[in-house]
Amino acid sequence: MPTTSTNPHLPFGENKNAEWYGKDILSVKQFTRTDLEYVFGVAHEMRGMVERVGTFDLLKGKILANLFYEPSTRTSSSFTAAMERLGGSVIPISEVKYSSVSKGESLPDTIRTLECYADVIVLRHPETGSAAIAAKAAKKPIINAGDGVGEHPTQALLDAFTIMEELGRLDNLTVTMLGDLKYGRTVHSLARLLSQFSNIKLNYVSPDILKMPKEVMEEVGAKGVPQAEFSSLEKVLPETDILYVTRVQKERFEDPADYETVKGAYVIDPEIMKAAKQEMAVMHPLPRVGEISTDFDDDPRAAYFRQMEYGLYVRMALLAMVLGKA
Repeated sequence: MPTTSTNPHLPFGENKNAEWYGKDILSVKQFTRTDLEYVFGVAHEMRGMVERVGTFDLLKGKILANLFYEPSTRTSSSFTAAMERLGGSVIPISEVKYSSVSKGESLPDTIRTLECYADVIVLRHPETGSAAIAAKAAKKPIINAGDGVGEHPTQALLDAFTIMEELGRLDNLTVTMLGDLKYGRTVHSLARLLSQFSNIKLNYVSPDILKMPKEVMEEVGAKGVPQAEFSSLEKVLPETDILYVTRVQKERFEDPADYETVKGAYVIDPEIMKAAKQEMAVMHPLPRVGEISTDFDDDPRAAYFRQMEYGLYVRMALLAMVLGKA
């Protein structure tokens, strides 16, 4: 492939003095609005390259270690696809229980071992703050693919990119987040990220036991973003530009009885969506477990599977950035 992209402002090639070369990606708090616009520009360029060429050799000779302590389909496979689309290779570690971790190896030691073989490590771990611990131990870039109920920055980036691609803007939006807002790390990261933009309004719709954490609301509120909490969707749906649906995560509940009381609290279907705008988008990080009816899948506003595709381009952009090729 050529050493430069079709966009003269987004060169592809060796660029080891770039701001993101060798950097960890741990939190959306790292990203300014200018950073976000750059990421989305590179991601858009990656989309065009995939559509025109399919795969290319930008990261030929580079190796990614996918280290997942929790089950994952979308995030793990999209990072694998992203690296392979860019010409690199992947060490997949998705069954950690069969690795040296089962023998008692610490996270820092696992990270130090893997960076002997890989150029970048993508980590998913059940404990909040684990990505920061890994980054402290590592000399190679760490990308946080979800740390407990903390953050999931690459998901938030692909979510914002989805909004941009679907609606053409990230300013002047009313975003309604629905479902499990307490344990849903995707909504924590997305709320923080959206606070970078102008004239954003956030609505939070959830059962009482699954409300958005106060620390997230305080952080977002400090940026001057209007926020409101509701128990019902009907009041806010007509004004909503983005409806971000989350599943109620059974695995996060200590008491199964609590899960049973809220698991079917909200279901998006064609009848409910009659009250929504025609120019809007419904998003979901997936997997879903009944909170969006399959009857709605053919609606043009159903963006959740396109959202997964957009994630490929964002993760391609991030890998190229931290490896000095964007």
